[in-house]
Amino acid sequence: MSNPQDPQSRLATSRAHSARVYDYILGGKDHYPVDAEAGDAMSRHWPALPVHMMENRRFMHRAARFLAEECGIRQFLDIGTGLPTPPNLHQIVQEVAPESHVVYVDNDPIVLAHARALLQSSAEGATAYVDSDMHDPDAILGSQEFQELIDLDQPVGLMVIGIMHFILPPDDRRLISRLLDPLPSGSYLAMTIGTADFAPEEVNRVAEEYRQQGMPFVLRDLPTATSFFDGLELQDPGVTQVHTWRPGPEQSGVDGRDIAMYGAVARKP
Repeated sequence: MSNPQDPQSRLATSRAHSARVYDYILGGKDHYPVDAEAGDAMSRHWPALPVHMMENRRFMHRAARFLAEECGIRQFLDIGTGLPTPPNLHQIVQEVAPESHVVYVDNDPIVLAHARALLQSSAEGATAYVDSDMHDPDAILGSQEFQELIDLDQPVGLMVIGIMHFILPPDDRRLISRLLDPLPSGSYLAMTIGTADFAPEEVNRVAEEYRQQGMPFVLRDLPTATSFFDGLELQDPGVTQVHTWRPGPEQSGVDGRDIAMYGAVARKP
């Protein structure tokens, strides 16, 4: 009998997984036929999906660099890591500050295997991987990896990138609060939130495809997205489409109709 705690025994190759679909659409190779089929169906519904996903990833890059360079954050908790795709979070922040610590969290066995092999820290810093789910924040916060790498006397950068559309209400606010509550004043939340505000017909078809593949999916308008940051100090430019949050040259020419994600960074007072 297989051990349910063994990642290999949890490897469901007959059902699409969001991290592997993401990998497929962005041109990676760590996925199964079921993930490719789901990704192809979604891209038929909305051909801009690869552009949208890439801009979500690039938001993470810019937000991480902002937190490390301008806010002095030296420890990060990354929820829903996904498959490693350079540059990864630790590579960005350790380029700024080699002593930075990063704790990655995901629950897909393929992600687990690749993360342990590839997410290698600088000599001065540290990375660790927690095999857990955002729906169980106590397991994340109570993990040995979190306890060893994250000093709760110092600010933390909480990264929740490309995952909130898989978290249904009312769990969404409870889970974010549970992860933020133990973090000290001066910590930051960087988050992206899926929306159908800009291409409603196409994006809602993609959402329905996710649901048909067994993945719960919810889209949120701007007021709802903004409400996740209630009680926090939004950093300029506030809650915007991800490609317009402190954009760089790579964002030149991106069509807003191709982006179905809001993003923001906010400070815990």
